[in-house]
Amino acid sequence: MLELALNEGNKDGVYQKDIAVNQEVSVKYLDHIIASLKRAGLIRNAGGKKSGYKLGRPATEISIYDIYRAFGEDLAIIDCLLTAGKCPRKQDCVLKDYWCGLNQVIKASMESMTLDELSRRHNK
Repeated sequence: MLELALNEGNKDGVYQKDIAVNQEVSVKYLDHIIASLKRAGLIRNAGGKKSGYKLGRPATEISIYDIYRAFGEDLAIIDCLLTAGKCPRKQDCVLKDYWCGLNQVIKASMESMTLDELSRRHNK
């Protein structure tokens, strides 16, 4: 996503092989990442099948949390936050409020950071 944001003005998009080289990941591994990002509407093909990729919407409108969500469920820093209140220790757990609060702080931080801001930090 950072590669695409850094090249947002490129009408041809960014080719998968270039992303793989620049980010030091295999093209095969990148296939899975690209598929998830496309399903989430965060990226799209710049042209035809053999074209590069572009952001699905402006970098100013994509949060780090949006990117996180492209790969799974809502954020839960510990498993018991995923159980929707079905934790057997719910009544006795003194840490639940702490974990919920920390989870919300992390989520809010991810929601407040846009891809545009991250790419500007990268260019400094």
